[in-house]
Amino acid sequence: MADPRLRSVDQWYEATIRLQERMRRADPSVLLRAADALARAAAEQRRILVFGNGGSAADAQHFVTELVGRFRRERRPLAAVALTADTSLLTAVANDFGFAHVFARQIEALGAPGDVAVAITTSGASPNVIEGLRSATARGLTTIALTGGDGGEAGRIAAVHLNVPDADTAHVQEAHITLLHVICLLIEETLDRSPLAPGA
Repeated sequence: MADPRLRSVDQWYEATIRLQERMRRADPSVLLRAADALARAAAEQRRILVFGNGGSAADAQHFVTELVGRFRRERRPLAAVALTADTSLLTAVANDFGFAHVFARQIEALGAPGDVAVAITTSGASPNVIEGLRSATARGLTTIALTGGDGGEAGRIAAVHLNVPDADTAHVQEAHITLLHVICLLIEETLDRSPLAPGA
């Protein structure tokens, strides 16, 4: 007799595949806009500031690792920072200014026109992510949001909005990491063709 747990495993894979297929068939223009903005910033040696909460914080650090290290190609490291990684800074800002300001405060310190802020939020409603996007917009950064559900306030604020239209947080996170990997691929391919490419 088959293990009954395999039904849950199969259902999980089926839901993941369905959502990934929806994203594959979606209008690719927003994905290309996000990749172009990030490739331009990378080629011009601008900063890429990435942030989110919980699993999205882990995704922010994963994405930055691919940019500073490498994804698939040998190249100069890109100037990317995960605003989720410094626990001393995060706890100090949260204690002194409130948790809603943990990303905005860092963007005020590090961000400049021409840089890119990448917000990752499955709900689109996290106050600290929203404040980070507002701060980035005010300072002249290009803003990109990866969201779930209907995108929430974060999706409405961001200049480039990559939405995964699903209510299941875990499946949205799976789609987010796929999108981030595709963006890494596109950045490296663009830099290979750019006269400003790092390492050129």
